[in-house]
Amino acid sequence: MASCNCRRRSAGQGPSSVADLAALGEAIAAAAPPGVIGHRHVPRGELCLHADKRALLPLMLMLRDDPRFAAEQCMDICGVDHPERPERFEIVYNLLSLTHNHRIRVIVSTDEATPVPSVVEVWPSATWYERETWDMYGIVFDGQPDLRRLLTDYGFEGHPLRKDFPLTGFVELRYDPERRAVAYGPVQLTQDYRNFDFLSPWEGMTSLPGDEKVHLNRIEGPQP
Repeated sequence: MASCNCRRRSAGQGPSSVADLAALGEAIAAAAPPGVIGHRHVPRGELCLHADKRALLPLMLMLRDDPRFAAEQCMDICGVDHPERPERFEIVYNLLSLTHNHRIRVIVSTDEATPVPSVVEVWPSATWYERETWDMYGIVFDGQPDLRRLLTDYGFEGHPLRKDFPLTGFVELRYDPERRAVAYGPVQLTQDYRNFDFLSPWEGMTSLPGDEKVHLNRIEGPQP
């Protein structure tokens, strides 16, 4: 509901070469706490780290506070659902360093029952992203003081971006003008009757709006 696409960096700025990204990844791996599984490069000139969720907070604090990395901003947090995996959810953090003009992507995995540490104490803006990720996927963030739904209503059942979320059902969500609130009700698949102004189904449309005179002449014939 959340997306993990980032803007491309301008040419010639930041560690865009493979060597620079490799050096950045090695520096993070050497300074990171235990729990960083590995790093790799992505085509858009960004570094991607896979970490254990138990090491998430120390890793994020290091990436923010270490002047070599200086990830001042958390640009986005989103979820990815892989139902076939034991830890089906991936949480993707997109970090930006304005000082060095590089981006770092951190990915952790979890299952449906195990919460992930909140990074709201590291970047207060993460509150909105974590709320959206919980709303769409049901991923719980431990330590998030405001874990409320963000995109769906408060009485919504389920999480829409899970790949096992049902696409059809017997109830629908709508706004009730009498109650002045969002309410559930039976699914109503109504369709108004439409009268097409076709002279013949084989001829198609014989007139356009404003061509009433031409249409009348076609039916009644030219007047003497």
